[in-house]
Amino acid sequence: MSATTTQKIDPKGVTLWERHYPGPDLISTRTFGFWLYMLTDAMVYAALFASLGVLSHVVNLAGGPPPAAIIDPVYAYGETITLFLSVLAYGYSMVALKSGNRGGVIGGILVSMLLGVVFLAIAATDIGHLFSRGIIPETSGFLSIFFTILIYHALHILVGIVWMLVMIAQIARDGFTANVVYRLINLRLFWHFQAVIWVFVFTFVYLQGMVA
Repeated sequence: MSATTTQKIDPKGVTLWERHYPGPDLISTRTFGFWLYMLTDAMVYAALFASLGVLSHVVNLAGGPPPAAIIDPVYAYGETITLFLSVLAYGYSMVALKSGNRGGVIGGILVSMLLGVVFLAIAATDIGHLFSRGIIPETSGFLSIFFTILIYHALHILVGIVWMLVMIAQIARDGFTANVVYRLINLRLFWHFQAVIWVFVFTFVYLQGMVA
C-alpha cells in the first residue's frame, strides 16, 4: 500500500463537513431542473414514436394514403439543414457568452431565431400542401399521429423562438446577470434537444415513411 493510505491523520485537523452551508448554486440547480423537464418531454416523444410505429401499419391506413405517398423529401431536407444551422448559430452565441461579448451573443441568437422562423415556414408550407390535397388528420390513424408529431415539434420550435426574443431583450436590458446566464444555458439545452428530436422525426417519419 502507498504511504498516503497508511499514514496516520489527526482527526482534529480534518474538515469532515462545512459548518456554514453556502447554499445551492443558482445556475446548476435550475439547469438540473430543466434537465428533468426535458426527460419528461422525451417520454412524450417516445410515446408518440411508439404510436407511429403501430399506426403506420397498413391495417391502420383506413383507406387513406400510405406514408410514401404523402412524404416530400425536399421539405424534410430543407427543415433539417435550417434547424442544424440554427443550432450552430446559437452555439456561436454561447462562445461569445464565455468572453462576455454582448453583441456577439445577441447576434448569434438573432440568426438562430431567424433560421427557426424559416424552419417553421417550411413546415407550415409542407402541412398546408398536404391539407390542400385533402390529406388531413381525420382520414386515418396514421395521418393523425403523423400530423401530431410534426405539429408538436413545431410548437416547441415556436416556444424556442419566443424564448430567444425574450432573451435578446433581457440581455440588452440587464446584461449577463445570473438569471440571464442560466436562462441562456437552459435555452441552449432546449434548442439542442429540438435538433436531437428532429433527427428521430427525420428518421422515423420521413426516411422510414419514404421506404415503407
